Amino acid sequence: MELHTYKINEDYSTKVAYFSMEFAIHQALKIYSGGLGFLSGSHMRSVHDLGQNVVGVGMLWSYGYYDQSRDEQRNLKVDFIRKHYYFLEDLNIEVPVSVNSHTVWVKAYYLKPETFGTAPVILLTTDYDKNDYLARTISYKLYDAYEETRIAQEIVLGIGGVKVLDALDQNIEIYHLNEGHAIPLAFELYKRYKTLQELKKHIVFTTHTPEMAGNETHDIHKLYSMGFFNGLSLEEMVSITQITEDKFCLTLAALRLSKRANAVSKLHDTVANQMWDGYKDIAPIISITNAQNRRFWIDKTLLRALDEHEDYELMARKKHLKKVLFDVVADQTGQLFDPDVLTIVWARRFADYKRAGLLTHDFERFHKLVTRKKQKVQIIWAGKPYPFDTDSIHVFDELVHISLKYDNVAVLIGYELSLSALLKKGADIWLNTPRLKHEASGTSGMTAAMNGAINFSIDDGWVPEFAQDGVNSFIIPSDVNKPVTTQDNDDNRAMMDILERTIIPMYYDNQAKWMEIMKNSMRDVNPTFDSGKMAHEYYEYMYDYPHAKHIDEEKFLEEGESL
Repeated sequence: MELHTYKINEDYSTKVAYFSMEFAIHQALKIYSGGLGFLSGSHMRSVHDLGQNVVGVGMLWSYGYYDQSRDEQRNLKVDFIRKHYYFLEDLNIEVPVSVNSHTVWVKAYYLKPETFGTAPVILLTTDYDKNDYLARTISYKLYDAYEETRIAQEIVLGIGGVKVLDALDQNIEIYHLNEGHAIPLAFELYKRYKTLQELKKHIVFTTHTPEMAGNETHDIHKLYSMGFFNGLSLEEMVSITQITEDKFCLTLAALRLSKRANAVSKLHDTVANQMWDGYKDIAPIISITNAQNRRFWIDKTLLRALDEHEDYELMARKKHLKKVLFDVVADQTGQLFDPDVLTIVWARRFADYKRAGLLTHDFERFHKLVTRKKQKVQIIWAGKPYPFDTDSIHVFDELVHISLKYDNVAVLIGYELSLSALLKKGADIWLNTPRLKHEASGTSGMTAAMNGAINFSIDDGWVPEFAQDGVNSFIIPSDVNKPVTTQDNDDNRAMMDILERTIIPMYYDNQAKWMEIMKNSMRDVNPTFDSGKMAHEYYEYMYDYPHAKHIDEEKFLEEGESL
């Protein structure tokens, strides 16, 4: 079956299957949780833009990640609501996989490229009548809380995905693992390619996790009994992965079964190579920085005003976009924000290392900031904690209760693609506060910069490749060689000093300088951090390696300006 309805560019003819647990493709398709999905969604859009021969393979989550609402006290409420998608095509294909010695049937649906302007995407489900209740629940919820269900999901994605592609006669040349979730595909492919040397020619791997503890592991005997190794004996599995410990690390297995791997920023490249130094026979880890699709994210009127050097129109459009965002704030919270007031936004996945509450760390100073009579500020938080992470949910709820005391502090729910876009277009300052060396990439600041929001960030992830303090962004200095408590105290102090002494006075007293930084930010992020460059580099340095065509990158970037 021909899945591509667009013409394939001969420069990108190698046939690739891109496996990811989540894809943030459109607001209407709720099969993602956060950054990993935003990345894969942008990648699939740029595949379409460049005419690349890539097909996405993911899961059709019946209940999505979760729907974020509020209870009667305005605390976070987690809802699981069944989704229906009438724009997906049933491929009438069913393939069997073995989970816990039981046959589970996997059904495939097709997202056509023309529906949302993406690569073709195949979405897998076990939630239909041919399976019993337990098997149907495998594809209910993204990142299910039960370990056995998570393992079953990875079996379905990896092994089921390969079998569906075979049933569709796709003749895939390269299998790209976006994180290690789909690693069971390697054990299915091993039966085809027979040798480790041949297997590795067909697998590449993207790692996103900069901490050893964050890399997913499971008990090796549990994996074996559940069918994770696809019928291979433990001896065969050990012979190709060299993993003999009781805890089987998905990332380490992927590194040993791939011809090449990539970190997702230059800084992460350094961190990842240090992490895995000493582990023999792993794939070389190079750097391909994550990026986002400008066509999807950017406000076209803002871009036109920038290109035509229309400063007045640029500021007028920015104020309009703030008003659009503030309508959502008013609707959700009853608070009326002022488009003339400096607006700071912190919006992303709620995880401990991202430090959503760093702004309130010194609460007395925070209170003084948000109760200023002159040169006022407005603050918005948004993001989704993992639905079963009580600590992160507690942070979210604490911020909600703080916001109830002020008319210029809001916490929004429903942080999905549409709200994310509104926040980035309506923010003056995009605040990013991870503990240094904990953020592998963190791409939300890219799409914020595309829309005239100035990054105010710890110098982590992608930021060192972009930021020039006081030129196109504001940087919060941080020292990684300190205890966590000291680091949080010092980072809060530095952040507040810069806010009070530099950012707020500049916004109100030196609009020319503010405009200069905003325009520099918009120019510098385009097209270097557009996902077209990233998608190009995957072919150049991963898929076609070591037989790359070496397309001229300067020429590519010039052509990318027109996308």
